Amino acid sequence: MKYIEDGVSIAESWLDLHEELFNFPPHPEHGRFHSPYAYRGMDSASFDLSTSLMRIENTGMESHLLRNFKKFARASLKYERNDWELLAVAQHHGLPTRMLDWSFSPYVALHFATSDLKRYHEDGAVWCLDTDQVHSHLPAKLRHRLDEEDLLVFTVELLDELFTDMKDFDSLKGDDDFVICLDPPSIDERIVNQYAMFTIMSNRDRGLDNWLQQYPGLYKKIIIPAELKLEVRDKLDQANVNERIIYPGLQGISAWLKRHCTNTRLMR
Repeated sequence: MKYIEDGVSIAESWLDLHEELFNFPPHPEHGRFHSPYAYRGMDSASFDLSTSLMRIENTGMESHLLRNFKKFARASLKYERNDWELLAVAQHHGLPTRMLDWSFSPYVALHFATSDLKRYHEDGAVWCLDTDQVHSHLPAKLRHRLDEEDLLVFTVELLDELFTDMKDFDSLKGDDDFVICLDPPSIDERIVNQYAMFTIMSNRDRGLDNWLQQYPGLYKKIIIPAELKLEVRDKLDQANVNERIIYPGLQGISAWLKRHCTNTRLMR
């Protein structure tokens, strides 16, 4: 493993990746090897941690987007959902939101870092976010409730108890931005299989990577060199971490077969 700056390293082999992704000590109380990290795989190391809401360059439309999603999606929703669950559903189905997708599985993150064959000429990356440390920077009210419930991350039910809506959430920010890690509801097989987690920034106009620069110990960024991507991809397929699992159903099968049968030499 080659370390190039605080929190950023370059993997030199498949074994390097494993050593860094699974590099955490046993829990001081129960001795189990439970990782505090959530992982986000990106097929280009140059990509930042901007949200989909930031990428439409109109963050002021956030409440409008969510309100209209609720209006037009009502027939497809099986039951009434609180605003936090609705936000998670909207994010899961592609609506621009202030949420970012993560996974508690480093293998799922590696899948997303190596699934786009058109980017095999670029370095990929896996971001590793220490959820314990992220929540140590929460306002006292939120940190206390999380500790009270003995939770690693928030649930939509707990957020609904704490905040009436997004405006109420935004009002807590004060002068200091903070980040919440959310365990989304298990709305379908895809979100379950991806072992998903979402981050929510208190400031909808600020990228998570910008916030993390204040706290170097909260994250790691592991760069996967372009020349290593194919080996990682083939070994993930051998371990059955692929589109068939990530996207259960016919779409996943088709995406897996298309990628699996593409001549990667033509993509480099």
